[in-house]
Amino acid sequence: LMVKHADLLICDSKNIEKYIQTDYTRYQPNTTYIAYGTDTTRSQLTSSDEKVRSWYDEKGVRENEYYLVVGRFVPENNYEAMLRGFMKSNSKKDFVLITNVEQNKFYEKLRQETGFDKDPRVKFVGTVYDQELLKYIREHAFAYLHGHEVGGTNPSLLEALSSTNLNLLLDVGFNREVAEDCALYWNKTEGSLSNLIDKCDCESSDKIIKLGERAKKRIADEYSWQYISLQYMQVFLDT
Repeated sequence: LMVKHADLLICDSKNIEKYIQTDYTRYQPNTTYIAYGTDTTRSQLTSSDEKVRSWYDEKGVRENEYYLVVGRFVPENNYEAMLRGFMKSNSKKDFVLITNVEQNKFYEKLRQETGFDKDPRVKFVGTVYDQELLKYIREHAFAYLHGHEVGGTNPSLLEALSSTNLNLLLDVGFNREVAEDCALYWNKTEGSLSNLIDKCDCESSDKIIKLGERAKKRIADEYSWQYISLQYMQVFLDT
């Protein structure tokens, strides 16, 4: 009904816009694409700040020695695929998951089916609501793992691309349109993610830094709030 009656549908993803135009063609929807945005500033914290050292010491994690995931703990974000893929890799780094799993049946189901609790590299560390600390944690991850499969332009992906040099993304249209050639991609076939992780562990720092530079430039050019707000302003002026 919204598609049928709206004067204008603003889609935060090119793939969402394509879906609306294809599935609701009978309504001849009027659509435009304006992405979601993200903060592009760096964390103000340093390695010597008390809250930084306290968090890393408490979680038993070291800067640049972990793969990171941040997101809602739900099946459609492919936590099972990421856990299985990481556990099958030979990486000596940690797998840090920032998510809320308290009283979560999905957590218990995955624990029983994957046995992640027996792998000392896998660390569920709870949530981090301090945005400056979360930025620092992203900036000092060796790599970010992104398993989101649905939902258009994902805020956590934008935050990762603006903060983390190496990003390993599930190969779906939503993620490809955002990151393009600024990230590496995996799929849910056997060995895809574990092989990619093993390859990344041996990758040169120069290549990783160059990927990060491209990602940060793409976010600044196409997904900064300044750029997004100007696009909205133009829509309002045009209407």
